Amino acid sequence: MTAAAPPGVLRSPPAPEWTWEYRGYEPGEERLREALCTLGNGYFATRGAAPEAAAGPVHYPGTYVAGCYDRLVSTVAGRQVENEDMVNLPNWLPLRFRPLEGPGPAGPAGAAPSGPAGAAPADRGGAAPCTAEPAGAGRWISPDEHPPAEYHQCLDLRGGTLTRRAVFPLPGGGRLLVEQCRLVHMGDPHLAALRTVFTALDGPCRLEFESALDGAVTNAGVERYRDLAGDHLTEVRTGAADGDVLWLSCRTRSSQTVIAAAARTRVAGAVPEDPRDLLEELRAGRRAVLPLEPGRPVTVDKTVALHTSRDPAIGSPLRAAVDRVREAPGLPALLDTHRASWDRLWRRAELAVPGEAGRILRLHLFHVLQTLSPHTAELDVGVPARGLHGEAYRGHVFWDELFVLPYLNLHLPEVSRALLAYRHRRLPQACRAAAREGLRGAMYPWQSGSDGREETQVLHLNPRSGRWLPDHSRLQHHVGSAVAYNVWQYGQATGDAEFMHTKGAEIMVQVARFWADRATHDRAGGTYRILGVVGPDEYHDAYPDAARPGLDDNAYTNVTAAWVLARAVELVRLLPAPRRDDLFDRLGLDRSEPQRWEEISRGLRVPFHDGVVSQFEGYEGLAELDWAGYRARYGSIRRLDRILEAEGDTVNRYRASKQADVLMLGYLFPPRELSALFARLGHRMDDGIWRRTVEYYLRRTSHGSTLSSLVHGWVLARARRAEAWAYMQEALVSDVVDIQGGTTPEGIHLGAMGGTLDFVQRCLTGLETRGDALWIDPVPAPPPSPELPHPSYELSVRHRGHWNIRLHMEGGRLTVTVPASEEPPLRIVLAGRPVTVRPGESCRLDLPA
Repeated sequence: MTAAAPPGVLRSPPAPEWTWEYRGYEPGEERLREALCTLGNGYFATRGAAPEAAAGPVHYPGTYVAGCYDRLVSTVAGRQVENEDMVNLPNWLPLRFRPLEGPGPAGPAGAAPSGPAGAAPADRGGAAPCTAEPAGAGRWISPDEHPPAEYHQCLDLRGGTLTRRAVFPLPGGGRLLVEQCRLVHMGDPHLAALRTVFTALDGPCRLEFESALDGAVTNAGVERYRDLAGDHLTEVRTGAADGDVLWLSCRTRSSQTVIAAAARTRVAGAVPEDPRDLLEELRAGRRAVLPLEPGRPVTVDKTVALHTSRDPAIGSPLRAAVDRVREAPGLPALLDTHRASWDRLWRRAELAVPGEAGRILRLHLFHVLQTLSPHTAELDVGVPARGLHGEAYRGHVFWDELFVLPYLNLHLPEVSRALLAYRHRRLPQACRAAAREGLRGAMYPWQSGSDGREETQVLHLNPRSGRWLPDHSRLQHHVGSAVAYNVWQYGQATGDAEFMHTKGAEIMVQVARFWADRATHDRAGGTYRILGVVGPDEYHDAYPDAARPGLDDNAYTNVTAAWVLARAVELVRLLPAPRRDDLFDRLGLDRSEPQRWEEISRGLRVPFHDGVVSQFEGYEGLAELDWAGYRARYGSIRRLDRILEAEGDTVNRYRASKQADVLMLGYLFPPRELSALFARLGHRMDDGIWRRTVEYYLRRTSHGSTLSSLVHGWVLARARRAEAWAYMQEALVSDVVDIQGGTTPEGIHLGAMGGTLDFVQRCLTGLETRGDALWIDPVPAPPPSPELPHPSYELSVRHRGHWNIRLHMEGGRLTVTVPASEEPPLRIVLAGRPVTVRPGESCRLDLPA
């Protein structure tokens, strides 16, 4: 152990509007705090667990690398079930400590295992391997066994750090102040650091500490998965190098991904006594004793490097990790470059809303950027529904990019492009999935992971009844329409013709081919039908007492399929002739196929009943639910499906939705476009019909998903602003207060977080990217009310070649500022009125009443 930088955690406290703080230690809230205090950089993330904490009922340390999956087989309900998980990697955080009562440490004992071939040469700088306990050693201090007199955690959103201050009573009397600061470096995606400052407050003491890398971890962060296999790591090896560096390497069982971590530990403010290595089978640790004098802080800096065999431009992950941590600067320099990287990122993704709503939106944006940062643009990864913050949904990719990419398109389009490239690389797998069903085109999976195969489980556990039940979620084929929608929106926002004419066109065309083959012609009715699917609602996966799963003519599925078919026809028509010929030849497209897409896009069936759009064919035949009765009996009925199943009933019998289904159409399409879509399908969709449809499903939705309140707030924004804000308030705090009761500790809901940002960016502004212009049609400002946010907000967006266009809304006026550049003037269409703003100029516009 060598000298470190001078002690100290942070140079100055962050501004309150940029912090997320917890005071006092609450064991029952620890897992929620750990999820919300996760630090990451797009490559990997680490939950906000205390460094001395071990996994158990109270704590769950977890580190996850984007795209690092592994597959295991479990026996469930007498069946062999295979699941792919985002792997919980070796824990780099451990730094534990305890006071010593005796006068001196024990001598060395045992021997350290030798390092693997090719590792850095062992050089312990005089430190002897040791497994004996020192004289007078007691239990390691932890807030669970040694309740702190003071406890404070602070997440600095602007700087990307998590700090902690705790005062622990010592067994022999006196108090120990522990201050910590950690970061996961936003500039260098492979580095992380932890600074710990120990101060004896009352009298001298001798403190033993251990800095370690822990490979004895499993995937056990979700209660309902614990009967399933979770031991993904094997071939764990440990070693030491260069005197102050420890390392640990391992491999995932089936994907054979090699993971290596190296940690450098340095001390300042005291001369460590008896430094020694403990190189165990699953853990590499370094211990030393610190002589503490009252009021004199002693600093322990731990710097960590993490690599996997998925990384480009490396040979051995272990060599790369050891070299990287060996050459890493000290913590002050790391902190400076880390903060500078965050400053640049905040400038690109700026969003300013006053008050508490603005503070929560910053937290949401912080977690979106930690999961999907500029580093993501270099990776082959999708949008994990629960971020890199926990193991819920097994780290799988669903359709959540539908709610996240619209924000990224206007700030980090290179990240959006990379996330769409993830879908394009898995296009062959989606085409094979369709072919197995006898269909052409691409059938994207509802849940995706490493290679693009369907990862949706075949059984799921109802924790209320304890029964494992069939899972038909894989019938949510509308995920393909979401992928195509994201491609089109990216093209509209960026004007990236190269992508749209190549990878984007291939995705759009193959999803259109799938819908064309999936549709069945009903000769009697003269329409096309899509049978046997599940819509976004998710509660309804079959008709009551039906022998087969699936529903017919789900309105959301059919309307979005019609949209995809129409856009594919448009895109093919707009392609340059050489590219169009190449596309047709390479995909084996018949020249007559676009004509058939056009026909089907105008003929898909959309059911109606009682003057509203039916969620699916036959919906009106279902029974009405006694909503008041169930709320009186159960309180929260967000998971109504579990309640009814535990009663021996099924939600399939009732007009009850988990989340927005039909109303999702109002989220995706502005009124003008939605009306045109229905007209294309032979139906009228005016304000009256849409209003009745919204009212009908508002009364029949349990909001069992965090996305539901977001969508309802969006569709109500223009007509019923106070009610819309109530829904948005729920979406804002859904993770902050764990509104679903136990889900957020397993990982944040990235789609809901991204959607709340987009609510300000596109819904409140009425912002659309069409052609080469920004179209703006703001939601009218609500009347003054303490329940409603102040009608003032500011954001910056990137459109085509213009970076950081600033839009400021306040007092019925929009100010547009375009940065200086060589680009042509920016075209804006405000409520139908075209305006041009030259680079380097600002323009003030009065908003329509």
